[in-house]
Amino acid sequence: MRGLLSFSPIACPAEMISILGMEVGKVGKCSDTGMFACTATIAADRKTKQLCKRLQPRQIALVDHADVDEMAARSLLEANVQAVINLSPFMTGTYPAEGASRLLEAGIPMYEVVGGHSSLVEELDGKRAAVSGDALLVHTDGQWRPVASVRAVTADEIAARRKEADDRLDDVLAAFIDNTLQFAEREKELFLHPLRKLPLVTRMANRHVVVVVRGRHYREDLRMLSSYIRECRPVLIAVDGGADALMECGYTPDLIVGDMDSISDRALCCGAEVVVHAFPDGSAPGRERVEALGLPYHLLPAPGTSEDVAMLLAYEEQAQLIVTIGSHSNMIDFLEKGRKGMASTLLVRTKIGPKLIDAKGVSQLYQPRWSWNWWALMIAATLVPVAAALAINPVARHAVQMWWMQWRSWAF
Repeated sequence: MRGLLSFSPIACPAEMISILGMEVGKVGKCSDTGMFACTATIAADRKTKQLCKRLQPRQIALVDHADVDEMAARSLLEANVQAVINLSPFMTGTYPAEGASRLLEAGIPMYEVVGGHSSLVEELDGKRAAVSGDALLVHTDGQWRPVASVRAVTADEIAARRKEADDRLDDVLAAFIDNTLQFAEREKELFLHPLRKLPLVTRMANRHVVVVVRGRHYREDLRMLSSYIRECRPVLIAVDGGADALMECGYTPDLIVGDMDSISDRALCCGAEVVVHAFPDGSAPGRERVEALGLPYHLLPAPGTSEDVAMLLAYEEQAQLIVTIGSHSNMIDFLEKGRKGMASTLLVRTKIGPKLIDAKGVSQLYQPRWSWNWWALMIAATLVPVAAALAINPVARHAVQMWWMQWRSWAF
């Protein structure tokens, strides 16, 4: 097997391929070669959230994602990924990213590529692959060809990196606060001025508004607030992939705000009013996609993140109350997004003030539980109308008497 590490094309005998199949992938008969081959296919992308949109069950995901966050890990698990190969460290030890732990808990094999090989994303997408020991092999022209060295990531290694991250957390927090305050000082004038007025069809004045971001625990929080949404019928604003989150839970957004990089075409075309978030200079990466779909849209140049813009928009449209679900509001949230501070979010939340209610994590606060008292009440509530019907209806009463006599004769 040491010969597999020489980086030259090699033929792969049937017994060797059987060994490869036990590492990653499913072993099956390959009709064109007449011998056993690994049938796992690689799906590769530099952005994990883009990759998860097209991942098929039991594929190998190839990503270039340092410090895999919890939402990325959950998306990979929902896609039923077979293994994950990362060109970057799953956890660098800079801060306690949760993604690697979630993948390990689910039993997903994780490998890190040794020595970079950044071009593998483009080279291996759609190719059949296998992992054997410390080699990543690809099946081309009837042969298995090693393309990179990999190493398995273990739970002990992740635990050690987690401890390293915990030990340096105070220093990271200090740098994060400095960055936030520095940029808040620079950007405060931008947030003192109102946003460009848009001719929106969606009316928010004196209404409750729910802003949904596809963040941690968004599904659970949406379920917990289902009765509130059903009874109060608030305006539903989705931030990018938040539109998919709403539709997964049976809701249709009234308004979609964002740069449209993480929303599906299905959600984008659901009939909601679309606001494309542009940079302050007017450039808007999401405009091209919306125009390609032939959708009408409003262009809104503004600083900050798209969820900041969504909250500001609701505030300036005179919303009575603004409820956020899945929003980013702490250091770990922003580090997972690759942001070294949260100046814009600090300024926006300070400006909105008492109108804002952050419902992120509300599902973690309290989970209603059934008790024997509840069961007794339910049974009593069921029996009362039945007893009333028997007391009123002579036919039903006669039927019950016949059944009672029959049961007594059988029992005694």
